[in-house]
Amino acid sequence: MNDLVDPRARNFYVRTMQALTAAEVPFMVGGAYAFARYTGIERHTKDLDIFVLPEDAERTLAVLAAEGYTCDMTFPHWLGKAHCGEDFVDVIFSSGNAVARVDARWFDHARRDLVLDQDVLLVPPEEMVWSKAFIMERERFDGADVAHVLRACADELDWSRLVRRFGDHFRVLLSHLILFGFIYPGEQSKIPGPVMLHLLDRLRRDTYAQKSVCKGTLLSRQQYLTDIDCWELADARLEERWMSREDIAHWTAAIDKHGR
Repeated sequence: MNDLVDPRARNFYVRTMQALTAAEVPFMVGGAYAFARYTGIERHTKDLDIFVLPEDAERTLAVLAAEGYTCDMTFPHWLGKAHCGEDFVDVIFSSGNAVARVDARWFDHARRDLVLDQDVLLVPPEEMVWSKAFIMERERFDGADVAHVLRACADELDWSRLVRRFGDHFRVLLSHLILFGFIYPGEQSKIPGPVMLHLLDRLRRDTYAQKSVCKGTLLSRQQYLTDIDCWELADARLEERWMSREDIAHWTAAIDKHGR
């Protein structure tokens, strides 16, 4: 991806990775760089996604601030940013819905590679699928990314670990696997049969929730607000203690500001 990166941005990203390495802050690179490594699909990006443990988020921003960058904890439940002119680095330690929280297992299964000639860890493909599978906004749906990662990495994925990552939200994974068979009808065999049988059996045996709850808020921060505000369904983010009311209010208030 070197040819797709502006030289000024490239210097910023390299300095960021070098500073964190020197400060011994554990980090992984995700986003477009990891996606390109796993799928071969390269696309221009205006930022670098750095993934860290939640307990290292503040320290990460402090290291980058010491390098002269403008830093802020944009969303305290999952995201900070470091700015250098028009370029920026996302410091990610969870996800917008707080489901895909970074933990030690991300690092245990991370893969080492070169990014902009820097020897770093990449976010594991299982965690990439897990976090992207829940992004179903009106203006952004990461289902194609999920399908591309599955197509490229199916043979080497730790499928048992991937299923465990989704846990009780196995329907989200199952929906993407069903779509994979629709997108690639001649390559459905890439998805292991036992995995599909396991998930379908769970679906068959799954009992209906007794409480009126909307889990759509785990997929989109905007499109299910009517369900919560007007129809008075319980917000899964609160019911499952993924986020506090303050986190949700802050995340929702930013919709207009960020155009989504």
